[in-house]
Amino acid sequence: MQQSTDVPAMHCYRPTNFISGIRGAKEYTIDNNCLSLLKPVQESINPTEVKMSQIVMPCHSNHQQELSVGQLLKWMDSTACLSAERHAGSPCVTASMDDIHFEHTIRVGQVVNIRAKVNRAFNTSMEVGIHVICEDLFCGRHWRVCHAYATFVTQRTNTGKKVILKPIVPRTQKEQVEYSVAAERRRVRMVHDDIIKDLLSHGAIQHGRSVDDAVAAERTKVESVELVLPPHANHQVTTFGGQIMAWMVNVAVIAASRLCQAHPTLRTIDMFTFRGPSQVGDRLLLKTIVNNTFKNSMEVGVRAEAYQEEGSNRHINSAFMTFEVLDDHRKPRVLPRIRPEPLEGERRFQEAIARKKIRLDRKYIISCKQGEVPLSVPWDPRNQVYLSYNNVSALKMLAAKNSWRLSSEKNKVRLYTLEQKSMLSFRVESEVDVPAQRAFGLLAELSNRPSWDTHYQRCELIHQVDDDDFLYRVVTPSGEGILQDFILLASKRMPCSHGDPYVIALRSVSLPTHPPTEHYNRGEVLCAGFTIHETQNNMSLISYYNQASPEVIPYISTDIAGLSSSFYHIFCSCSQYLTKNRLQCVSQATNTDSHT
Repeated sequence: MQQSTDVPAMHCYRPTNFISGIRGAKEYTIDNNCLSLLKPVQESINPTEVKMSQIVMPCHSNHQQELSVGQLLKWMDSTACLSAERHAGSPCVTASMDDIHFEHTIRVGQVVNIRAKVNRAFNTSMEVGIHVICEDLFCGRHWRVCHAYATFVTQRTNTGKKVILKPIVPRTQKEQVEYSVAAERRRVRMVHDDIIKDLLSHGAIQHGRSVDDAVAAERTKVESVELVLPPHANHQVTTFGGQIMAWMVNVAVIAASRLCQAHPTLRTIDMFTFRGPSQVGDRLLLKTIVNNTFKNSMEVGVRAEAYQEEGSNRHINSAFMTFEVLDDHRKPRVLPRIRPEPLEGERRFQEAIARKKIRLDRKYIISCKQGEVPLSVPWDPRNQVYLSYNNVSALKMLAAKNSWRLSSEKNKVRLYTLEQKSMLSFRVESEVDVPAQRAFGLLAELSNRPSWDTHYQRCELIHQVDDDDFLYRVVTPSGEGILQDFILLASKRMPCSHGDPYVIALRSVSLPTHPPTEHYNRGEVLCAGFTIHETQNNMSLISYYNQASPEVIPYISTDIAGLSSSFYHIFCSCSQYLTKNRLQCVSQATNTDSHT
């Protein structure tokens, strides 16, 4: 799902205080958790985990003796389904699949190792993580092919009732991270279609221009019909989701080949959703066409419809696949331009550009390589969803680390540190006699922070993006005699289910309307914020997190060594602020009751 891309060079600013000035640390993404699969680690066995190993035979391959992607999708879907059913204890069906990026091809004779396990259950649906590793038996090498997240739902009982799923209990640090971030991935899935509609409605996509040597899209059109037979059905006598995906890939390859007159390589399948079931006896009509071409890639759209001998067609699924054509040196070739059909073809042409922009935004924002992107990613309404997602998930993943060390404690204010390679992270926490929801509401009002945090001289709200995301300009003192300022995206989240914390995540963004000025030293924040857990007796455990590069360590080493005044007094001031406003809230409620 992640690909490298060219990005602007990073500008470096040295921070001077522990609350705001953080830069130079590695950005954490979901991909990091998958890389550890390449190293043997000892973990407790997850009860939902299912493993499948398949040796690639000639019957599984294409003309180039490489494993057919359609066959791989069938194996992935069946492994994930078994994992989902192991947790649910009842039949499950595939509801959706997140983006899949295929990093490598697999050849005949190699082994495909697939591992699937449930990351989190949401009432009647669950997210299943799927990891695919290729193994060469003759040289002992292993490498990652792809990873994906699928959503499965339980089928209704004979009485028509939904099966309520039991919650997942994370057992390891990795499982805790996946469990926590699964809520953010679910949030992105729910707004995915709206993002594309928003891009199109704001006129951000250009119309297709006529090019003399452009290939007419009609030439790439393919229609094919498949009869669903018992071998194509799963154990619930409905058409196997993986089989439908395999058929869709096959017709998409034909359409892509008609355009380039060569053998295309499938790189990415965009997020898709199954809209309804199909049964044995259905005719599955597959329609495909090349929607758009870019310099080295093309998007092919596929629509699957099911019908019986009588009755109207039922829309089962639509998928969008990105293909490349490789030359003799395994480098992507330049592709011909496409001339879209009028009306519907033009719409598909524009939507393909919107989806490409979304993919680029994700690659730019959610990167697993240190230094690949500047910390202050440019903010605009079209990438807000992914910035917000990355902001919250980075904080959740930092909080889920299990190697925090208690450095010092004073009057129940505890300071923890986490050292990883060249990065230092710290956590300050204490229990406060304030309800968690009330503490969340108070701390989420970042404009009030100067009243209790001496490092915040000013904090002005630039823009309220929506109910959960806000843009602020923060001014802080600097040891160099010049003030520092930060442009921060603040993302707040309510608990998704019982046991989840309230979250307030902070990270730097850049805004064209607020460029750096000579009067302020522009600082950057990679990952910071609060988590608030509800504890016994209506109290809250409040934790503040921040990541720091080696440049920041001299400024905070005194605090870490002995918990000197800075950390302790600021957190005590925070506790007093919360308690004071809690009491005001209670007294106001009491006065209201007395007048009633």
